[in-house]
Amino acid sequence: MNTHASSPPDASAAQRAASLIEQADALIVAAGAGMGIDSGLPDFRGKDGFWRAYPALQEAQIDFYKIASPPAFHSSPERAWGFYGHRLALYRETVPHHGYNLLKRWGERMRHGLSVFTSNVDGQFQKAGFDQAHIHECHGSIHHLQCLKPCCEEVWVADNFKPDVDEQRCHLRNSPPFCPHCGGLARPNVLMFDDWGWIDRRSAAQGLRQDAWLSAVTRPIVIELGAGTAIPSVRHFSQRVIRHLGRRLIRINPNECDVPTQLDVGLPMGATDGLELIAKVLGDIRSCG
Repeated sequence: MNTHASSPPDASAAQRAASLIEQADALIVAAGAGMGIDSGLPDFRGKDGFWRAYPALQEAQIDFYKIASPPAFHSSPERAWGFYGHRLALYRETVPHHGYNLLKRWGERMRHGLSVFTSNVDGQFQKAGFDQAHIHECHGSIHHLQCLKPCCEEVWVADNFKPDVDEQRCHLRNSPPFCPHCGGLARPNVLMFDDWGWIDRRSAAQGLRQDAWLSAVTRPIVIELGAGTAIPSVRHFSQRVIRHLGRRLIRINPNECDVPTQLDVGLPMGATDGLELIAKVLGDIRSCG
């Protein structure tokens, strides 16, 4: 696909983005890992970023790809659940940044509302008040569990699991969750690396609901945030939507913001800065904050 380098983040680019939003009858939010950074969530891109967040794993020379995989639960469940338990507790405590509120406000003003596609497993869109029925978590959710084997296709909420993690060692101190059917070890219902045991039924159902919603909209705008090319799930979704529906894209990414055509808009900045830049223009248009 031919790419066109986006304009710099000036008033012209913000104005073009605001105009695309004004013309849309539905908002599609496509969010990658960069979306959570402005909320204070750790950046796992590259070994250095990952190991800054988990120095105990650096000492053991365990990178993100090794700990975020089913074999980690088989070889060292205390350490695997130390990592995922810490993340679960962190996501429960994190307050979504202001950008979530802006997206929600814009979508709720549109005729067909909004829908979210995200590769993030943190549950931040739900926490920010987005409608659960209009969120597609393509890699699953850390707030849900499944059997490690798996012995069945059931997925259940992780609300009753309160991880007690020794952060210095990245080890779970209390008992891990177990499968209610076979009594075996449970794991997060997230798609890991080299993962052939992920139960995708929950995510697949979300995808079907989203596809049905997409079939009813005529002038959607896609706002993609913090989605890179290393793990391109979100990028592929954005490209599929704009190609099939013939619509436009606003891509907000500090490092990879090139867009398909001159009619699309790329903003080389973080999610909050990009959304607030657009919000200033929309505020001038509507004489509201």
